[in-house]
Amino acid sequence: MNVESLREFCLSLPQVTECFPFDEWVLVFKIEGKMFLFCDLSAEEKRISLKCDPELAIELRERYPEIEPGYHTNKRLWNSIWLRPSIDDKVICDCIVHAYSEVLKKLPKIKREPLSELLEAWKQKK
Repeated sequence: MNVESLREFCLSLPQVTECFPFDEWVLVFKIEGKMFLFCDLSAEEKRISLKCDPELAIELRERYPEIEPGYHTNKRLWNSIWLRPSIDDKVICDCIVHAYSEVLKKLPKIKREPLSELLEAWKQKK
């Protein structure tokens, strides 16, 4: 997966926004103002860092050599994925949807419920 495909996929999720809150190189994707994924566009070899359930994070790291503890993040709650041809795009997309869902779970009910419905509708289309 390349950065443009990554960006397109992230922005296809319900109400995702993108921004550069840290500098002009670190692209961040958010839901309701909460970050679920970021990528340093200046790095020669690209990787994304994304939210993850702690138990699943360990399982993914054991299963895929391209997945490591989150770079510059809480390593219990974040994973980093090297965007290499050796990892299937479906695995990356599944991790992105999971990261989105992890943030969604923490939102107040009034925001979470409508977004959950939108996410379910989005999944039906995919």
